[in-house]
Amino acid sequence: MPSRSGPLAGIKVVEIAGIGPGPLAAMFLADLGATVVRIDRKQPSGLGVSRPVQCDLGLRNRKSIRVDLKSPSAVELVLELAGQADALIEGFRPGVMERLGLGPDACLAANPRLVYGRVTGWGQEGPLAQVAGHDLNYIAITGALNAMGREGQPPTMPLNILGDYAGGSLYLAFGLLAGILQARISGQGQVVDAAMVDGVASLMTVTLGLHAAGMVRGPRGTNLLDSGAHFYEVYECADGKHVTVAPIEPKFYRQLLERLELAGHPLLRDQMDSAHWRQAKQVLASKFKERTRDAWTALLGDLDVCFAPVLDFDEAPGHPHIQKRGTLIDIDGVVHPAPGPRFSRTPAARPEPPAAMTTENAIAALQDWLPDARIQAYRSAGAFI
Repeated sequence: MPSRSGPLAGIKVVEIAGIGPGPLAAMFLADLGATVVRIDRKQPSGLGVSRPVQCDLGLRNRKSIRVDLKSPSAVELVLELAGQADALIEGFRPGVMERLGLGPDACLAANPRLVYGRVTGWGQEGPLAQVAGHDLNYIAITGALNAMGREGQPPTMPLNILGDYAGGSLYLAFGLLAGILQARISGQGQVVDAAMVDGVASLMTVTLGLHAAGMVRGPRGTNLLDSGAHFYEVYECADGKHVTVAPIEPKFYRQLLERLELAGHPLLRDQMDSAHWRQAKQVLASKFKERTRDAWTALLGDLDVCFAPVLDFDEAPGHPHIQKRGTLIDIDGVVHPAPGPRFSRTPAARPEPPAAMTTENAIAALQDWLPDARIQAYRSAGAFI
């Protein structure tokens, strides 16, 4: 593997393969230059849905080794890698890694500076810690799910971005980096318990403050940011496609009404009078049905009216702003998001596509960690495939 570039170049991470939040957190770190080795099982982890390796985007920028963690030589190999690592990532239920002989006590004994990251839905303790769950369950008990949806409708299920990836992956990566910084000051590692319920609750900080102040009190779909307001909404156009408007600030709201030729409309005059929001929404819905999405984009797309068209996955890479910034990039015929955020002095390299799980790639992965003699010894002992 070529030398890594980016702000995390020189950081080394062991990833114990899992699904969802752990792999994406590892990808975030690898995208920014960390050297990550993924420890996969004899039967690779996943959801049982087959897809080409190049489409498993969360596995980019690193190679895997396949091991049987019930084998003493495999456990020895992982402990040796942990002994050199800045961080370790695992996402099993509490107690699984301990039973494998790779829990925090064993790994921190091998490397007292190690930051041991654990990502789960419920966390390492609490009445639900050993109960199965997924993103939808985790966001449900925090209050977040109940707040999302339209008036009179059941809560709307978001993609698993909120629980798994924002509340899980990003908080794990954030916690690992904080732990690594602290370890470099103190010389001591620690365990990071990244629970998705905690992460989602943290993400709701501002919303909970608005709720406490009485500014988010009504049923879902009746408040400012949940589709209650006519000026923060998605509207259908003449061609069945959609646009978004979000001019919360009065000056932007006035500009929108002027361009829509609706300035002075009695139902739109008092922007924050929620008593008129339902009727005001009907006015705007009727207006946006007059033109196609692209016609509205041509009229409003570059004005200070807080407007954007709703694009699908195939359309998004072609948007001029997305193209100019290189936000979505083609790698071997597959659209990837570019690494984020961006750094002026230590920019991240263009991502390497997900690598096939082969013995050759396993050896290449280990060469960043171990001398050739150790690699061959572990191979002869059957520590990896």
